[in-house]
Order: sequence, then C-alpha cells, then structure tokens
Amino acid sequence: MNALTVSTAISSGRVRLVSIRQQSLTVARMRVLWIALVFMIVASAAIVRIGVLGLTDRATIVTSLADALLPPRGELTDRNGAPLARAFPAYALWYNPEAMGDPKNPLVHDAAAVAAQLKAIFPDLDEDDVASRLAAGKKGYIQRRVLPEQANRVQAIGELALELPQEKDRHYPQGSMGAHVLGYVDAAGNGQVGMEQVLNDHLRDPATRGQPVALSIDLRAQGALEDELRRGMLSTNAMGAAGIVLDVDSGEVLALASLPEFDPNKIDAAGVDLMFNRVTNQVYELGSTFKPLTVAAAIDAGVVRDFSKRYQANRPLKIGRFSIRDSHTIGASLNVPEALIHSSNIVTATIADDLGPKRLRQTMIDLGMNERPYIELPAKGFPIWPGDNWPRLRNMTVSYGHGIAVTPLHLASAYAAMVNGGVWRPATMRKLAPGAAPKGRRVFKASTSYRMRQLLRMIAIYGTGKNADAAGFRVGGKTGSAEKPGAGGYRRSSLVSTFAAAFPMDKPRYVIIAMLDEPKGTTASSFQRTAAWNAAPIVGRLVPRIGPILGVRPDNTRDVDISDLRPLIPGGDE
Repeated sequence: MNALTVSTAISSGRVRLVSIRQQSLTVARMRVLWIALVFMIVASAAIVRIGVLGLTDRATIVTSLADALLPPRGELTDRNGAPLARAFPAYALWYNPEAMGDPKNPLVHDAAAVAAQLKAIFPDLDEDDVASRLAAGKKGYIQRRVLPEQANRVQAIGELALELPQEKDRHYPQGSMGAHVLGYVDAAGNGQVGMEQVLNDHLRDPATRGQPVALSIDLRAQGALEDELRRGMLSTNAMGAAGIVLDVDSGEVLALASLPEFDPNKIDAAGVDLMFNRVTNQVYELGSTFKPLTVAAAIDAGVVRDFSKRYQANRPLKIGRFSIRDSHTIGASLNVPEALIHSSNIVTATIADDLGPKRLRQTMIDLGMNERPYIELPAKGFPIWPGDNWPRLRNMTVSYGHGIAVTPLHLASAYAAMVNGGVWRPATMRKLAPGAAPKGRRVFKASTSYRMRQLLRMIAIYGTGKNADAAGFRVGGKTGSAEKPGAGGYRRSSLVSTFAAAFPMDKPRYVIIAMLDEPKGTTASSFQRTAAWNAAPIVGRLVPRIGPILGVRPDNTRDVDISDLRPLIPGGDE
C-alpha cells in the first residue's frame, strides 16, 4: 500500500467519525427536546388541573376547612354582643343493648338499679320509664346535653351499654329569656319558630357562620320586660302577657316578650304549646289605645283645631238601633284633652264622625293596620280588618278600638309614628348601623306629633295613666281595656288590658306596650280589671329599670311643655 492509499484511508475514517459524532449529537439534542416537550406537557396539565380545582372544588375545600375550624352553626348575640345562642360540643347518653354482644342480657346489673343510679345523676329523669326501657332492651337516647362531670358519673356505673357519644349541640345560655325572639333548633339542625328559622341558611353557611349575628334586642331590657310582665301576670291571675320596647326612630325592637314562655334548651310537648307569640301573631281589639290615633288623624286633617271646643258627653250616641256609651258619666261636655284623660268613647266617636270613615281608614292603612306586622319573625298575625267601605257605625267604633283587631306590634309601630315626628317605619329584629334606619313614610305632620306628645303626657299626669308616670322619665301613654269577643257577643268577664306608652315625652326615644290577657281583679290591682290598675303599673315599674340602661336618665327639671293645654282641664292650672 503506497502513501497515497494510506492517506486516503485515514481521511475517510475521519469523515466517518465526524459523521457519527454529529449523528450522536443530533440524537442527544432530539432526546433533550423530547424530554423538555414532555415536561412542558406534564407541567401544563398540572397547571390546568390546579386551575380546575381552584374553580370547581373551591367550595368543597372551603367547606372542609370550615367544618374543621368553625362551629356547626353561627352564634346569635344581643346588640351589645352578649351571647343568646351558640353551638358547642356536648355529650349524650345513649342506650346500646348490643354493646355486650348479648342483646338478651344487655346489662351487668339489674335494670331497676341502673335506673336508680341514673336518676341520681339526672334528677329530671322518669326512673320507672328508664327502668322499663333498659329491661326491654330498647335502643335510643336516655338524656341529651350531658355535662362532662355527669358523663364521668355515668361511666363510673360500669355499664358498657350506656354509651356517651359526643355531639354538636345548640345552647341558649340565657335559658327561656327571649325564647319567642330566638326560637330553637330541631334534631336535624334546622332553626324553628324565631330568628333561628329566619336566619337558618345564614347561620349554617360556612361562608358566614363564623361571624356572630347581632340582633336588635338588649338583653338587659329583655330581662326587665319579662320580669315585670310576669309579675303583673301572676299578681292579677292573667292567662298571659305580652310586651315590646321599640326604638321610635329606627324601628329596632329592644325587647319583645310573650308569656308564658318556653325553654329553647328543652323542647317538650308543654314547650310546643307555649310557642304562640302574642306580640306578633295574636290579634286583639286593643280598645281605648286607639283613641289618640283617632285624635291625631283629626288634628292632622284640621277637623280638631280648637282644643277648648266642647262635645256632648252625658248621654249615649244613638246610631240606628245601637248606642255608644261611656263606662260612667264623666260630665255634661268634654273638650279633647278631657276626653283623652277620662277616655270617653262618646267624644272620640263624635270626632271620628266629623273626620269621616275615608280619612280615618286611610290613616289606619298608613299605619299598617290592614296588613301583617312588618318584622322578620315568621309568625305574623293578619288583622281583623273592617274592609273597604266603612259605614258610619263601624267608623265610630274603630275610633275607640272596637271592630278592628291587630297585634300589639301594630300598636307599637303606630305609637312610634305618632310621637317621633309623624314617620312610620317597619319594626326590625336586626341591629341597625347608625344612620341605617329605613326612610319610612310620613303619616302625621310634625306639628300633630308634637300635640300628641302633649296630650299623652297629660293622660299620665292627670288621667288613667297615672300609675305609669315614673318620676323624672316624662312618661306619656294611653290605657285600653277591651272585652274579648265570644259566642253571641262580647264577654264582659274577659278583658284585654293594654297600656301603650312612650318616654321621655319631651324627646321620645322608646315606645312600650304592656298587655295582660284576661287579668282578674285582685288585691294587687285594687280589685280592678282595667288597664289603669294592672297594665299601667307594669310600665311605671319598667321605665325606671330600663331607662338608664338605654341612655335615658331621670330628670325632674325638664318636661314637655303643656302650659297651653293645662288650663283646659279642671285642676290643670294649679
């Protein structure tokens, strides 16, 4: 092989080597590209999946976190943050006759002996009933809401069949206080009757249940209202009582009570029977408490201008075969202040006759008397409304609270409009932020409202409302005692006694309605059944208790100016 041949062979080998290296490099680059491409695809898929999870499973993730960190149901508080309803972990006592593996012999000890030991731990248990259930091997709850120390005592009995499962429970730390406002939660975890029912979805929603819901009521005012209503009910042997404290400018309900009450912590058959709310759901003829509303409508319409004008008052009004009369003869004639002070049906009916049914009816409509009361609570009674065309007699009887039946809440909202400057607003159980009160609608002129504040104050000083006049609080109001209707007419032996009040009358802040259902004449009421002797004293005791709490302190140096009206009544200018 010559030199040329060798040189050619070497060059050919180098070319092949370079070609192989280039191919290897190309293959390596392609593999890197494929790996990068696969990585990008995987990464993109992961990012898309994360996005999908973020969009579609967010609610599930939030719910899972909420279930782990939040209570099962939101908390209810009063306007100052005091707890009214809250959820907490609790124990229950459950009887499992299969725990021993022998249903025929579920207990180590005798059933009667075990029942006696449980009775010692839970005094409210029916020992005989528990003993029979244990002996029969009947599975089920024996006791709900078992405290930790009670659970320890149950375990010390040594019966495997007595199990203590932990559950989520709803607790009302104030007991029966505010029961008709709050309602209760049933075994399925759903709110019933009160604000528990109204706010059920909100309180169960994971997105909102972590924040307590503040109601409008003030726990201190609520307790005082219930206490005074109960005292009045028991002292007169009344079958029931109802009351409300309402902010006249915002419509917020500071207290609402219906007695007898139920215990939301322990719902039984007796409790179910007491859930009817007399304030919002039961309609009554509220009698003479309507007279100021009639007078206000007449003043507003210009029918009553001269308060010194006198009206016949010593003989019944004859309307066809019917007569409108007073409970007793007050005088031969009365002016408007005297008619309200002495609660004359005759004069009020005469003023309503001058006003006419069209205008009085429209005033009642403007005050919401023809509709269910405006409030969030689910139980709202529909008024017994006289209809579209009021004949003369119906117009006259409505003027003093007969022939029309409404709830005490209707009356409270109407009185708020009458004294706050003339604006009607719906009542609410929700705490409102400052300045968030609804605009409402004007019913009376501001000048009319001022006159009514004077007249209501005069009733408390000189008339049937004397027993409600709490020193320094400038209370004004009107009594109402109406016979309850029954088969064949009105029942003289059954009264609904009501006092509708506001304070302080020089600048009204709150309306109070106190009502007793069928009070009896007792020593406490001087053997009288009318509102002046039983409902008015409730307000007289309540106002000094809640006034300072609600920002109204007693002041004997100020009052609403009634100097222009005082000379119109006997003894008023003294």
